[in-house]
Amino acid sequence: MKMDFPIAQTVKKRHSVRSYLPQPVPDDEKKRIEAYAAGVQNPFSVPVSFHFAEKQAATGGEKLGTYGVIQGASYFVGVSAAPCALGLEAIGYSMEQVLLYLTSRGFGTCWLGGTFDRSAFSAAMQLPPNQLFPAISPIGYPREKRRILDSAARLLAKSDHRLAWDTLFFKDDFSHPLTQADAGDYAFPLEMLRLAPSAVNKQPWRLVKEADTYHFYARIPAKKEPPAVEIQRVDLGIGACHFHLAAQERGLSGSFVQLPEPAIAAPEQTRYLFSWTAQPAGR
Repeated sequence: MKMDFPIAQTVKKRHSVRSYLPQPVPDDEKKRIEAYAAGVQNPFSVPVSFHFAEKQAATGGEKLGTYGVIQGASYFVGVSAAPCALGLEAIGYSMEQVLLYLTSRGFGTCWLGGTFDRSAFSAAMQLPPNQLFPAISPIGYPREKRRILDSAARLLAKSDHRLAWDTLFFKDDFSHPLTQADAGDYAFPLEMLRLAPSAVNKQPWRLVKEADTYHFYARIPAKKEPPAVEIQRVDLGIGACHFHLAAQERGLSGSFVQLPEPAIAAPEQTRYLFSWTAQPAGR
């Protein structure tokens, strides 16, 4: 299939931008962005909705806030879905596809999960009640010189560091690392997944290859009280987006399915979420 942007080039170009030029996004670009978002479909068959807001458009004169994390941006995108199985994964997939598209067009973006005023953005974006709404992103033109806060945030999160293959990808069980030779044609989709962003760069994805199927697991820390949003599931959706777009670019067919939990002994705090079942070439 024809892709909207080159995957490897765009994935490597994408980074979190926290400082923006005070230059508004032109109306024609907004129309193009919003039209693209409206056409995005996720492979989990979960209906998602994109929402856009201008900083000046907050209801009641309330200022849309990002707690000082973002500077200069006035145009934001968010995505929501009704609570359902794989809803958070679908949100992560859909939002990341739009952010990659924006990267390919020269815009800066930044995933924001815990550092935005959820109530104010929900009102400004006119979200229906009881929706999953885990994240937003600014959209704008990057400021060339990073603030000290930006550099510190990247340093603390080790934003440029990625875990090695042998800690992320496995063959048949979690005891045998998957090599790039073992992965064959899927070495490229797996590498694009490895480079995906995640909350505080935790990189929670773990994959086990079993015959022609890749099982996607998430490292989800146990907590005394369950969080409102398991952000690691959003991260798995982001990773699935990179994997899927890369597979499509290389002409690799298959589908995401949620199978009965595989008979694979998983490490503690590692949860099965879904699988990619590859379709053999020529079928």
